Amino acid sequence: MLYHTQQEAAKNGFITRQMREAAQYEGIDAKILMDMVACGNAVIPANKNHKNLLPKAIGEKLKTKINVNIGISKDSSNQNEELKKAHLAIELGADAIMDLSTSGNTRAFRKALVDTTALLGSVPIYDALVFYKKSLKDINAKEWLDVVKMHAQDGIDFITIHAGLNRQTVQRFKNNKNRITNIVSRGGSLIFAWMEMTGNENPFFEYFDELLEICREYDVTLSLGDACRPGSINDASDACQIEELITLGELTKRAWAKDVQVIVEGPGHMPLNQIETNMKIQKSLCHGAPFYVLGPLVTDIAPGYDHITSAIGGALAAWHGAAFLCYVTPAEHLRLPNAEDMKDGIIASKIAAHAADIAKGVPNVIQWDNQMSEARQKVDWKSMFSIAIDPEKAKRYREESKPEHEDTCSMCGEFCSMRNMNKILNGENVNII
Repeated sequence: MLYHTQQEAAKNGFITRQMREAAQYEGIDAKILMDMVACGNAVIPANKNHKNLLPKAIGEKLKTKINVNIGISKDSSNQNEELKKAHLAIELGADAIMDLSTSGNTRAFRKALVDTTALLGSVPIYDALVFYKKSLKDINAKEWLDVVKMHAQDGIDFITIHAGLNRQTVQRFKNNKNRITNIVSRGGSLIFAWMEMTGNENPFFEYFDELLEICREYDVTLSLGDACRPGSINDASDACQIEELITLGELTKRAWAKDVQVIVEGPGHMPLNQIETNMKIQKSLCHGAPFYVLGPLVTDIAPGYDHITSAIGGALAAWHGAAFLCYVTPAEHLRLPNAEDMKDGIIASKIAAHAADIAKGVPNVIQWDNQMSEARQKVDWKSMFSIAIDPEKAKRYREESKPEHEDTCSMCGEFCSMRNMNKILNGENVNII
């Protein structure tokens, strides 16, 4: 029997090729993953039209995955450069790439991305404005949905849809006078503006069943966007954010009833002391659906260093239940990231994800750390470089300051504890001066 979606297959006890491959990557039995997909605790974004995909699963008990944002814009419209970034992101270990293009021939760019192996995401609402070439207020509900279908036909594996911002949540936002940064979600702000200008309900909320039919037909995973996510730590955990999360939990159950896989998006800025609570609230309100967090950034004062503020929050969020981290680069809030910014963002996110996986007890991930520790104990520089998360940078740092003795570094020299312990335990004398 043919099944429309990974979740439908899982509910019927059928292990798909994608489940087998994703389970092999996780190092778990495929039936365990099948059961997680069946109940919605894990997703395998795998559009039927994405032929080159290397399937990966996203879920709390699995390895934490990371997403990289790229895309062409009016101010930076070089498609080739963005495609180079996409391939570099995959080389650096990104699990997913999200196309946030807002200008130019977006469909041609999207189809080029579908030739890659990574999980692919998009935000169709951006593309609607480019595709129809008309004012925001003049786009109708059918046109919004038609663009979603176009992205599904093109092979996008997961789509961000801000369906939780309904009239009730809009009114809650308007009544909230304590927010500093209003609505910072680009898609959320566009939907809010459209609703205000037309007086209509959010089309993705009003026609949610039609949206689900599109997702079901192509097996597109629905990433329920959080329009009211906090854009500053002051705004974290307020009534707008939580009310929208309640709605997203209700929409999650409706999606599962149609065998559509769901990811729920989470906060962007949040103080450390609120992260664990937010992860627990999300798991409760959204019934264990995988949580996709945009950071969160744990302080607002560090333009140029937000890959660090994000990695701190991402590690804590993933430890307490987030399954998917959206990377943040040093260029966040400042400009379109270049390739170097992207690399810094990916490495920071991978460190956060790995640190969380150790804390979560994900099987075998600590072996990587043990291998590095063993290489350090032996003062085996070649092995250390091969094991490092960024071998190129590690090699460069050592080359920039060579020590007198190969079995030391230029910081410790002959005071190196590893060197001296190896000598004394081997029965050799230790002479410093």
